[in-house]
This record gives sequence, C-alpha cells and structure tokens, in this order.
Amino acid sequence: MAAAQRREVLRTDICQYIVKNLTWKLEEIGSQILMALQKLTQKPTIYALVRRDIPVSSNTQLKIQTDPTQWSNDLKEIQPAPDVFLSALGTTRAQAGSLAAQRAIDYDLNLSLARTAKESGIKTYVLISAAHVSTKSMFPYSRMKAELEDAVMALEIPYTVIVRPGLLVGTRKHTRFAEAILQTIAKSLGMISKTWLMDCWAQDVDVIGRAAVAAALGCSEGKRKEGVWILEQSDIVRLGKDISG
Repeated sequence: MAAAQRREVLRTDICQYIVKNLTWKLEEIGSQILMALQKLTQKPTIYALVRRDIPVSSNTQLKIQTDPTQWSNDLKEIQPAPDVFLSALGTTRAQAGSLAAQRAIDYDLNLSLARTAKESGIKTYVLISAAHVSTKSMFPYSRMKAELEDAVMALEIPYTVIVRPGLLVGTRKHTRFAEAILQTIAKSLGMISKTWLMDCWAQDVDVIGRAAVAAALGCSEGKRKEGVWILEQSDIVRLGKDISG
C-alpha cells in the first residue's frame, strides 16, 4: 500500500465532493457534513449528489439524480475531478426491504462510488462506517460494514478515512423502539456529563459531520501521512469541535 500511496500532495484549492444518502440514519450525517463544508471560510466548490432539490449555499452545485445507481456516472462527469469525496451513503434493512436490498446500497453502491473516485483521481476518500464492525461478527450489518471497509482500503486511495461513530444522537423520523430508549439514555447522561457519560458510546450527528470534514481537510492540506486513517469515537469527539477552516 505504501508504494501505491506515495503520490503528490493535494492542491490547497480544495474541491469537496459529497454523497448524500438514502435514509435518516446517515442522511442526517450527510446534511451535517454539507453544513460544515458550507461554513468553511475558504468557500470550496462543493458538489452534492442528491435525489431531490435542497437549499444550498452559492458555492454548492447540486447534481439531482433520482436513480442512485447512476451516481457513479455523475461523479465521472465532474471535471476537473474533486480532491475529496465524502460518503454517508446507507440504509436500514427495514427500509430497504431485505438484507440483500440493504447490501446493494450499503456495500455495492458504496464500493462502486469508491472505485469511481479512485479511477477519477480523487486523492482523499472519507467513509462514514460504524463502531465495532467485524467480518467475524454474528450480525450481518456489522459484517457488511467491515467487508466494505476492507474493500475500500484495498483500493489504496492515497488518503482513506474511515469514520466509526457509535450511537447516533439527534432528531430522526424513523426510530426503532430500542434505539429510541438508548438515545434518551444517551441524552440524559450527556446532560450530566457529556465527556464522561456520553461521548464514549454516543455522538451527536453534527459532531460526526464536523469530524468528517476536519479529517478531510487534514488530509487535503497535507497534515496527515498518506494511508488509512481510522477515526474511532474518541477521535470523532476530538475532531468534531466547531471548525471554520
């Protein structure tokens, strides 16, 4: 991997690339990523792949595509190629309808976009994954996420950032009963001591979004060595402090 990743330092005129996602669980993170990018003082050009029109800043260009399987083609059409690609793409088994349908989005579509990013010459790739994933897990979701991480890292994109958040805390439209209980507990503990009782296992979606952008900036500005960078929950909290660029 080291030999393949000894490439030129990214230009400082950053061109960001966002992949908006399909469901709340990651859609909210995608929205927070977009908000964090739009607040950067250097005002980079932002391309957002979306399924419908959304309000954006003047430096953001929307590529509206109702068929997500065509997003790879949309990415190829962006010239010059962006420097950074951030993906918060994902769904749930319940919303997809089956495990196979979920895998088609969470694994197949994500990997297809990552490959296109590599082929397009994008230097920094940021993937929103999940905490405690393992190819040996008894849970299909955890195995799938781990397999995606391995496949993405095997592409050897010069800067590959894997973000592994814990329980997502925020407002969501579709919350499972058990998850809603955990969110309530996390929020309650956070009111007592956010540092000691919440941050170690649950993170606000805005913190996750800012951490993803901060990591991307660190790579694109040459502050990190080329290679794979795994952001665990403590890293997310540390990097997720308010950034302005």
